[in-house]
Amino acid sequence: MKVKGIARETLDFILNVSKSTAPNEFAGLLSVEDGIITEVIILPGTESSDRNAVIKLFMMPNISSVGSVHSHPGPYFTPSSADRKLFSKTGSHHIIVAAPYDKMSWQCYDSSGNVQDLKVLDVELDEPEIL
Repeated sequence: MKVKGIARETLDFILNVSKSTAPNEFAGLLSVEDGIITEVIILPGTESSDRNAVIKLFMMPNISSVGSVHSHPGPYFTPSSADRKLFSKTGSHHIIVAAPYDKMSWQCYDSSGNVQDLKVLDVELDEPEIL
């Protein structure tokens, strides 16, 4: 599926959660609706520390993901070899955010770890259903 961009509200959520969990890393998978990244899926059993975050992909429910998101505790958002390995398994768009977790401290990468442009879009998101 072609990804047009990420909803500003979703990016704000990612930045806020990353900042609030620092110095531990935050990690999740990205979900797309109508070509726009609108949700972060946090899988059960995800482990987080100040050195890494481990997503347990075997816990993935029967939904698709377009990529991943995670934070780095320091100011660098360059993907590591472990990051690129995860990228190759989880889709085409991967966001890394870094300290200070503001609108300028994130980057999107493709599944090979190459920088990729991702537009931030002002769209109206549906209210989540409470079951």
